[in-house]
Amino acid sequence: MKVLLTGSNGMVGKNIMALVNKDKYQFLTPNSAELNLLDMPSVKKYITENKPDIVIHAAGIVGGIQANIANPVKFLVENMHMGLNILMAANDAQVLKFLNLSSSCMYPKNGTNPLIEKDILTGELEPTNEGYALAKITSTRLCEYIAKEDSRKLYKTIIPCNLYGKFDKFDPKHSHMIPAVIDKIHQAKKNESLVIDIWGDGLARREFMYAEDLADFIFYAIENFEKLPQNLNVGLGKDYSINEYYEAISDVVGYNGTFKHDLTKPVGMQQKLIDDTALKQFGWQFKTELKTGIEQTYNYYLSEQ
Repeated sequence: MKVLLTGSNGMVGKNIMALVNKDKYQFLTPNSAELNLLDMPSVKKYITENKPDIVIHAAGIVGGIQANIANPVKFLVENMHMGLNILMAANDAQVLKFLNLSSSCMYPKNGTNPLIEKDILTGELEPTNEGYALAKITSTRLCEYIAKEDSRKLYKTIIPCNLYGKFDKFDPKHSHMIPAVIDKIHQAKKNESLVIDIWGDGLARREFMYAEDLADFIFYAIENFEKLPQNLNVGLGKDYSINEYYEAISDVVGYNGTFKHDLTKPVGMQQKLIDDTALKQFGWQFKTELKTGIEQTYNYYLSEQ
């Protein structure tokens, strides 16, 4: 099977490539010079020439609250263009299978937790990452429209919860919470700082899955693509408070200081927990528990220092 993977140099892409069975799959992993997803003629040319059997769209501009707040135009426009260009090029070239990676930030900010796939576009979005969410909603809907117009085309979307793991970004200005906190707590231990700030009261809850588990799911999905639902949440079906993440990371890093809450900082949604009922019915479940995932991520972080 010839698979075109966009975003192969990102965290998700690298975790996918680490699990590839090269006897079963031929992966095309173009860099941005070979495939500029922001340039529609370039995308059309690449897909027409390479004729993939399936496209996995994992590319995107990603980041945590700080990055989303600072760059809403980039998060909306570039993610929107990338998604529309790759989807329309695949559709025009009669590629019959497309796996679109979306995000749980598509769900309404006041949605009832756990969040169910049918809840998309039923309420106002969380303002701190609205641009990114709008781009992901557009690609998700376009997959639905393409599949509706041509029943041969299986253009489907998976909706992962927050991710962390090997190959992550640890710069606090660009990273999600877990890698940012790993760096913050490691530096605090190194500098013998006795107090660490936590944004908000620490009671907001988040669901984070180890990225290698998502890669495992993607190969399961490829093998069972016909029965994969049109839109499917992929996560743990359980969450933890920000305070609990700080405590778990402190245990792994070996930090013994205290925490202080900065109530002037934004925290985003109070809870964002996906409903995993359909995921379980599809026959897949995550493998890596939080402590193990943090240990492996911290070991990767240390190896990159």
